[in-house]
Amino acid sequence: MDPALEFHSLHRSYITHLIEDGHDPLFVQQQVGHDHASTTAIYTCVSSDFRTRSLRRVLDATIEAALRPGRTS
Repeated sequence: MDPALEFHSLHRSYITHLIEDGHDPLFVQQQVGHDHASTTAIYTCVSSDFRTRSLRRVLDATIEAALRPGRTS
């Protein structure tokens, strides 16, 4: 193994892969033994592609809900 790798590198990679694969954040938090979601967030280093897809999904859902017939303002 590359000497530059350390436990936290593997920890970050594991957490990031779980999140990017769509696992529930609470499951990931419990899987790695963190008491707080904010601790898990520190170790999450998602790709810019994942961030873009996630934002696009939320924006599309927001626009769809805003344009839905019968919506009250």
